[in-house]
Amino acid sequence: MMYGEASKLSKEEAAREAFTMPNTEQFLLQAPGREKPYRIYVAKPLQAAPPEGFPVIYLLDANAVFATAVEAMRVQSRVTEKTGVHPAIIVGIGYPTNQPFDASRFYDFTMPTPKEVLDALPVRNKEQPRPEVGGADNLRAFIETVLKPRIARDYPIHSGKQTIFGHSLGGLFVLQTLFTKPESFQCYIAGSPSIHWNKALIHEQEEAFREKLPGLFPPDGAPESTEAPQSSEVEKPLKLYITTAEGEQGHPSGMTAHAIELFERLSAYPKEQLRVAYHEFEGEGHVSVLPALINRMLRFI
Repeated sequence: MMYGEASKLSKEEAAREAFTMPNTEQFLLQAPGREKPYRIYVAKPLQAAPPEGFPVIYLLDANAVFATAVEAMRVQSRVTEKTGVHPAIIVGIGYPTNQPFDASRFYDFTMPTPKEVLDALPVRNKEQPRPEVGGADNLRAFIETVLKPRIARDYPIHSGKQTIFGHSLGGLFVLQTLFTKPESFQCYIAGSPSIHWNKALIHEQEEAFREKLPGLFPPDGAPESTEAPQSSEVEKPLKLYITTAEGEQGHPSGMTAHAIELFERLSAYPKEQLRVAYHEFEGEGHVSVLPALINRMLRFI
């Protein structure tokens, strides 16, 4: 190689730089009592914020899905009149790793689970120790008391238009949040939810939710509650989107059947209180479904 050619190549190499998505940033945020911080990703629309602020979409497993969601939102929200997708702030809850998933999710997304229930769960490798579980309430508390106030402080948001998205164990977390803290969000996206993790407890939480739901929407003229106000307004009705993938039909967990059963039960709830939709993605598997699910999720919101 001639000297001139080497010099030209070195200049081309020097011109390379890391790619950064427009209007995005990330920072570490510590949760009380937790050893490692969460990595929080945020994307703000390029458009000017409306007077009431932007809707907010909170994503679990952000290391794996944040970039996909941001690009889908950025492209489609340019032509809202054609796509139905409105600009929103996207907040990803992730971990300080470059891997798409972190083992901490098993703890963060699950409820306390008896050993006999854990032992009955299908596992990929029985030689590996089962990860710690049971921290879902702690993650919910972090979102409500630490993360949401930080986002409200730093970004122009509409507190009455907030969505939470989760897939697999994240979908389980979304359902638990709807059933136990329904005032936390107005829209819930549960992709391929791992209901089998503790089906009996999910059903118990659902029954309690059924009893609580009418009280979230007092009739016009009813006296206001004396309880402390929640961090999010309760918009009527709440919305829930349950999805599965065609390739999950034969999974030993019964993932598809459990999701359909739940959808059918919730569909009987009063439409003025809860609107629920279900979709199975044809030709997709448990992981390949993520881009299609994110795209459909934006339109559902």
